[in-house]
Amino acid sequence: MTERNSLYYGDNLDVLRRYVKDETVDLVYLDPPFNSNQDYNVLFGEQNGARAAAQIKAFEDTWRWDEGAARAYQEVVEAGGNVSLALQAFRTFLGETDMLAYLAMMAPRLIELRRVLKPTGAIYLHCDHTASHYLKMLMDAIFGARSFKNNIVWKRTTPKSDFRQGATNWARVQDVLLYYVKDNEKAIFRQPFGPYTVDKYRQSDPDGRRYQLTALNAPGAGSRGHPQYEFMGVTRYWRYSEKKMNVLLAEGRIIQPSPGAVPRYKRYLDEMSGVPIGDIWDDVTPINSQAQERLGYPTQKPQALLERIIAASTNEGDTVLDPFCGCGTTVAAAQALKRRWIGIDITHLAIGLIKIRLKDSFGPDVAETYSVIGEPVSVPDAETLAAEDPYQFQWWTLGLVGARPVDKKKGADKGIDGRLFFHDERSGETKQIVFSVKAGQLHATYVRDLRGVVERERAEIGVLISMEDPTRPMRAEAASAGFYTSPWGEHPRIQLRTVAELLAGKGVDYPPTKADSTFKKAPRATYDEPTNQELPLDMVAERPKLPRRPRRQKNSD
Repeated sequence: MTERNSLYYGDNLDVLRRYVKDETVDLVYLDPPFNSNQDYNVLFGEQNGARAAAQIKAFEDTWRWDEGAARAYQEVVEAGGNVSLALQAFRTFLGETDMLAYLAMMAPRLIELRRVLKPTGAIYLHCDHTASHYLKMLMDAIFGARSFKNNIVWKRTTPKSDFRQGATNWARVQDVLLYYVKDNEKAIFRQPFGPYTVDKYRQSDPDGRRYQLTALNAPGAGSRGHPQYEFMGVTRYWRYSEKKMNVLLAEGRIIQPSPGAVPRYKRYLDEMSGVPIGDIWDDVTPINSQAQERLGYPTQKPQALLERIIAASTNEGDTVLDPFCGCGTTVAAAQALKRRWIGIDITHLAIGLIKIRLKDSFGPDVAETYSVIGEPVSVPDAETLAAEDPYQFQWWTLGLVGARPVDKKKGADKGIDGRLFFHDERSGETKQIVFSVKAGQLHATYVRDLRGVVERERAEIGVLISMEDPTRPMRAEAASAGFYTSPWGEHPRIQLRTVAELLAGKGVDYPPTKADSTFKKAPRATYDEPTNQELPLDMVAERPKLPRRPRRQKNSD
């Protein structure tokens, strides 16, 4: 019996330790976040005293030298070994800085990732100039210097987009992927190839088949043991035996440009695998504002980048793990390439986005191929989440209806917790639904306030989501707001929904548009229909309804 692919909400360190068993993963890709735009005076500045862990928010850097980082440091150091020595050296050199906090928090996670890797497994750590050199030393301590394979450079942008007036430095256009394996003798690697440039194959047969002429004489003038003989009037050390040369000549694969000239081999373009990809990747297009796959998620990586990594280091049916899975690029790539997958993220915002992305790319049936672990599945679960983390509760609740949370820092969306956009006219005019989420005690004024927000924002519908059942006066106030009329009928302009109703499947009443533009849609996958890619039951342990409250951490891709 098998278990489906797994998408976890929670702290990846906790999830790895509790759910993923030793040597059950074939490939790890991680893009641990770090705010590279911070000034180095901030990154390396001493942090005095015990700073309280900040409220977890999406896309914000939360690595800080505080009590949590100090505990992580102490745990790793007291375990001894090379990792302990590395962290102690970092502390001597860096002091109690945010950079040390980053390394102290990454160390136990990387230790766990090594534990879960199979002997044939590989890990790709995606980073930038800010911390790559420190992470390289940390990875050497954990995996061993001999397990290091490549320092892959990905050109993620162009100098023009990174240039600023009066720049005093080289434009930063690259990311780094540190590629390590668990066991050099057993690791899987399949060489990827890029296309040959057609201009090298300038000649063609009458049927249009393109070719180029390449050398037949052996390199090194016979020093490597190649045979020497006369062929077509020319004596040389040749790459092939005389017998094979005659076979090639009979097949029309050898051409002598002129009498007495050295014969050449006719190499066809359509027979070539391509140009072997090296450790500089400038052929993977970064995600720009016009990219079809762009979802509007900061630090989103192109799916082609992950597909290259997965195809090179795994076989079909292998398991891919991303402990900072963000908007789910690794998950989508693994699903497309028929690999099993495990994704972990610490925000319900990301979990909701990944579910929508998978549905858009692979169709609604993809939901049958994976399980989400750590999300509330009952009203008591939701109450626990609301009490522990109101922001996460809000993001999770909005995810139930497919709405996007608003950016509270902008200050322009007072009274609005989320928005959902739709189209119900051929004119293409965008319509919107605004949401207000209330976890505590309800007041009749909430409905009046929502009506005011709907009018101010010129929204078509407003929805109040609550833990408690709305009172009779609240329902009467909502009913008095009237209806929004669409080609599909009338829809209450103010709607009241409880978490219990949403969990039971009662959604928002609005036009059944197929052009929902709340989240930018991921392109439909052009691969085979999704299969039930499952994980062996022995890879996961028993699952509680909700994980412990996650420690501070943010996820990236």
